[in-house]
Amino acid sequence: MTNKREIPQLLLAAPTSGSGKTTVARGLMALLVRRHYTVQPYKCGPDYIDTKFHETVCGRGSVNLDTFMASQSHVRDLYARYASGADVCVVEGMMGMYDGYDRDRGSCAEISSVLRIPVVLIVNARSSAFSTAALISGFIHFRSDVSVCGVIFNQVGSLRHAAMLRQVCEDLHVECFGCLPKDHRIDNGSRYLGLDFSEMSEAAVLADLMEEHIDWRKLLDITTRELPDAVPAISHPLKWKVCVARNAESFSFVYQETLDALGADTVFFNPEEPFSIPEDTQLLYLPGGYPEKHLPQLVAAEQTRQSVREYAERGGRILAECGGLIYLCRSVVDDEGEYPMCGVLPYTITARKADRKRCLGYRQFELNGHRYKGHEFHYTRFTEPLPRSIVQVLDARGQDVDTPVIRQGRVVASYTHLYWGETEIPSLYD
Repeated sequence: MTNKREIPQLLLAAPTSGSGKTTVARGLMALLVRRHYTVQPYKCGPDYIDTKFHETVCGRGSVNLDTFMASQSHVRDLYARYASGADVCVVEGMMGMYDGYDRDRGSCAEISSVLRIPVVLIVNARSSAFSTAALISGFIHFRSDVSVCGVIFNQVGSLRHAAMLRQVCEDLHVECFGCLPKDHRIDNGSRYLGLDFSEMSEAAVLADLMEEHIDWRKLLDITTRELPDAVPAISHPLKWKVCVARNAESFSFVYQETLDALGADTVFFNPEEPFSIPEDTQLLYLPGGYPEKHLPQLVAAEQTRQSVREYAERGGRILAECGGLIYLCRSVVDDEGEYPMCGVLPYTITARKADRKRCLGYRQFELNGHRYKGHEFHYTRFTEPLPRSIVQVLDARGQDVDTPVIRQGRVVASYTHLYWGETEIPSLYD
């Protein structure tokens, strides 16, 4: 019989988006790392931006937990595998606690239930006091399989306000782990496609704030649970020799599980610098990111663009997701002009402000007898003539969407970021 390990494990959720989950998650992670804990971060849902914050703070890859893109058993295995060696597991939720792709399916409440870990509810208390009692009570009692172990209040206006909120928790017999005051230093504005993960300097400020206002020792004590048995194997390791585009912004939206499924001989390159695709490459993987923000740099690396084009012309396999799709096209136009890209695909992408249209949501489609799932989030789009899709793409509820999946030779490209976890990627090329 093996001795089970017990460590703090918690999921940070909130009634609505904008309540402060990312602020609390980053602050708590930064504080615990400062206190010499090994923190394993996770993110509910398909978000590939918050995970960059987590990784920078914790020094460990942040793992996406998503019950639309993966089965519940896979999510449990994934959680256990990456928890190995950690002192604390912190899961940042998404949207509102019960908001999923279909009612509460896929929500962070479902993730909490699947993993059997407690929820710490982040409540934005701005302009409210005892009314939060009704809200918190509803979240505690809505589902019996979800355990809310305590509350952190955010946007608290004064010591008197904090005292009123603590009284709410006393009346509800739920722990109040602390009250975070309003602080202009940690107000994250809305930026292009979300938060700009190149700006990480406020982590120390967040850690100081958590140290001063949150009873983090009590939080760790109350959330300590038995860890599930570790699962060592990656479900679908890719045995091809892969060449991966990778840099800070242009090609950065890659799930941690995908990186870990790649072989030890994987080659990474920065498309903004001169590079030649190795002759023995079996798959060129161009993930998503913000290439439209770095067009002059991509144009300047002409050798790299030519090498990608020549690799495609030789019949090389390419998988391009969102930013990778943009890079493969003939050109990109923005408000400053037109920029040549690789020219593998005969399409033009517009990134003009007047043309921006947000496209967001889960995606799924069937190809070669296999179902593929992923997520789409972008503002750029194709100009006329539009590409023809080889399959009908659906959203999470099975409704048709007009996102194309392009197949040209051995190139597969789409705006969808595919989730590789339970997917046979080689089957795309059958």
